[in-house]
Amino acid sequence: MPTPFVVAKVAAAGGRMTSWDEIRTAFQVARLGTVSAAAEVLGVHHATVIRHIDALEARLGVRLFQRHSRGYTPTEAGHDLLRVAEATDDQFAQLAGRLRGQDEGPTGELVVTSLVTMSRHLTPVLAEFQALHPALLVRYLTGDRLFRLEYGEAHVAVRAGPVPEQPDNVVQPFVAMRFSLVASEAYVARHGMPVEGDLARHRLIGLDDADGRAPINGWMAALAPRDSVTWRVSDTAALLDAVVAGAGLGFVALIDSQGIPGLRQVLPPRDEWVAPSWIVTHVDLHRTTKVQAFLALLKERARGWSC
Repeated sequence: MPTPFVVAKVAAAGGRMTSWDEIRTAFQVARLGTVSAAAEVLGVHHATVIRHIDALEARLGVRLFQRHSRGYTPTEAGHDLLRVAEATDDQFAQLAGRLRGQDEGPTGELVVTSLVTMSRHLTPVLAEFQALHPALLVRYLTGDRLFRLEYGEAHVAVRAGPVPEQPDNVVQPFVAMRFSLVASEAYVARHGMPVEGDLARHRLIGLDDADGRAPINGWMAALAPRDSVTWRVSDTAALLDAVVAGAGLGFVALIDSQGIPGLRQVLPPRDEWVAPSWIVTHVDLHRTTKVQAFLALLKERARGWSC
């Protein structure tokens, strides 16, 4: 993990050392996106922020930001500095707590990313974590985009599918989501109870991107032709909504289907209908106080999620 001395080495140019104030200023500008927001957080005049950025770029001989009408956007070099500075800022906070003889707990930002389908499970854990640490700002970013942990875009990523192989990441197995094919009682009342050999005559709900890597695509293709998929969605959260509404049959994780009234299991879970997931953190931030504290709570709350 980077130390304050690593930051000094990164910032050294021409035999001169860059002050931590300048690096911390650049960190806040990269994090917040504008000079005025960084100045407010740091408690300095906006001219001081600009002066620090200009001096740091001149000393390093690289552009850390692209200036535009909406603010400052980090360049690749700026992202590199952001990653190192964030880890170091967290270490300084931990050091200050130890020197005062107390641990104030996680502070600053905690950025977590996952597919939107995990929101209903991760959000309560994040809410509990913030309640335990009120000084913490939580940013929960959902979507298909693969956030770049090496550039500090997130502290923790929960990812599904094959084992992530990006370098310098710490990858830990998370929950294995088991799926079954389900239908609503309303659908069964209209069309009868489906059986495996006759699924092609039923209405199926699947993902719109038939060529995507989601395992549901393969499971569905093995049961019925694509023409039977008469309701298509972009994610499994919308798929569950469609099943509940009676639009057709769909693959739903056991943890999501349990407790929802009016759902009938058409085909029980099978070993091949399992979707693994992974907790991914970057090696530079993995051992920080807030990441370790959140991971401990997440793993505890996730016990039994796979059902």
